[in-house]
Amino acid sequence: MEMYTTAVLLATVHPPSPPREDSWRETMAMLSEQSCKAYRDIVVNHPNFIDYFQHATPESELGSLNIGSRPARRNAGIRDINSLRAIPWVFAWTQNRLILPSWLGVGEALQSAFDMGKKEELQRMYAEWPFFRATIDLMEMILAKCNERIARLYDDVLVTAPEEKALGEQLRGKLNATIRGLLEVTGHDALLINNIMLKRLLEMRDPYIEPLN
Repeated sequence: MEMYTTAVLLATVHPPSPPREDSWRETMAMLSEQSCKAYRDIVVNHPNFIDYFQHATPESELGSLNIGSRPARRNAGIRDINSLRAIPWVFAWTQNRLILPSWLGVGEALQSAFDMGKKEELQRMYAEWPFFRATIDLMEMILAKCNERIARLYDDVLVTAPEEKALGEQLRGKLNATIRGLLEVTGHDALLINNIMLKRLLEMRDPYIEPLN
């Protein structure tokens, strides 16, 4: 409650600064469109994604646990993403440390902006527009929690079909490309280099969290 109250008071007394240039809103709209397309190309349109998701994550095991007020799926007999509820969807990807729903599409959106010659514009947006900076910093925090090594271990043990293994490799490649693109925007040498306290907290918890993953 204290955090919410403080946030409301700060936003009321000192409203967030609007973008300095009108074109920045257009750039944000472009990033949104490109990231949504890239996300759907994998999650909705890739022919092997559903099978990969069920094999590379503990989705079915999570669905059998008595830890929720509702079934994991809206329609138990239907094998598609639309039938899956949000909590097991995110929980499954968090458990294998790929955390796919939180960043998929961002790397493609940033690369599209780079290809359009907008890298310097994105860097100015990060430096001068608090909304964009907060969005990118949140994404940076999510990417810092991902662990490619653990995600690969899940694939090594649980995924057998060659086409699914190839998809897993593709997704981990997208993860690394997203990290590289984000660092180009922020100008940081590594993730969370501007938030040492959070970086140290994540490093301190890893020895305890990784065995659970």
